[in-house]
Amino acid sequence: MTERYVPNLTGIPETMLWTLHNRAGEAKRPDGILQDAEGVRIYDAIQYDFVRSFGRAEASHAVRAVETDRILRRWLAAHPEGFVVSLGEGLETQARRLDNGRLRWLSVDLPEAVAIRERFLPPSERFRHFPASALDRSWMDAVDASPGVFIVAQGLFMYFEEEEVRRLLVDIAERFPGAELLFDTIPRWFSRKTLTGLNRTPTYRVPPMPWGINANEVEATLKRWHPRVEHVTRVPFMFPRGFERVVYNAINFVPWLRHKTPGIIHVRLSDAPVPSRA
Repeated sequence: MTERYVPNLTGIPETMLWTLHNRAGEAKRPDGILQDAEGVRIYDAIQYDFVRSFGRAEASHAVRAVETDRILRRWLAAHPEGFVVSLGEGLETQARRLDNGRLRWLSVDLPEAVAIRERFLPPSERFRHFPASALDRSWMDAVDASPGVFIVAQGLFMYFEEEEVRRLLVDIAERFPGAELLFDTIPRWFSRKTLTGLNRTPTYRVPPMPWGINANEVEATLKRWHPRVEHVTRVPFMFPRGFERVVYNAINFVPWLRHKTPGIIHVRLSDAPVPSRA
C-alpha cells in the first residue's frame, strides 16, 4: 500500500485542504452535484484529519466549482484554444474536468502550494504552474492572450485587502482587454466575523478575510474601479440539499437579506480603448 502524503500547511495555504475536503466529499456522494475523480484521488492520498479541522464535508465549494465549470465550458466552446489563468488554485482539478485537448492552463499559487500540487498534478506543456502570489504581476508575462483569456480566482480575493483587489483588477483590465474574470465574494458581515476570530471547528480557525462586499455594491464598485468593466453578473450560491437548501437558498430571494450572502461574480472586460485620464 502506498504511503499517504502528510501536508505541512498553515494559514491561507491550509485552506486548499478545506476546499478539497468539501469537493471530494460531494464527489463521493451518489447524489453529488460534482463529478471529480481526480479530486477524490488526491483526497484519498493525503494523510490529514479533514473532519477534525473542517467538520463534515458540505457542498459550498462544490457549488462554486460546478458554477465555475459551467461558465468556463461555455467560454471554451467559443474559445477552444483559450488561455485560462487560475489564481490561488491549490488542489483544484478544474483543468482536468474541462480539458478539451486544446486549451492552455496556468495555475498560479504560492510556492508551498505549488509544491504540493505538483505531487499530484504534474505540469505539462499545456498545464503549467507558476509559483508566486497572485499579487506578483510577473504571472501576467506567462500568459498568451492571443486566443482569449479567462482568469479564475476561486476563494482568493476575500483574503486580500480591498485596495489590493482593486489594483489587481485594474492591472488585469489594462493588460488583458476583452478578457473575462470570475471570482467569489463574501458579504461585509462575514468578513468582520473572520477579523474578530471565527472558528470552523474547535481546532481550526478560519484565516482573516479582509475584503467583504455586499451583493448590491459589486457592479457599481467594479465599474468605478475601471471603465473596461463592461458586464457584471452575480450568481448566488444555491445548495443542493439539507439545511442549507432550506435556509440559505430562501435567503437569496428575500430582498432585504439577499445582498448579505456570498456570490460568484462573472465579469466581462471591454476591449475598447480607454479614454485618457488626464
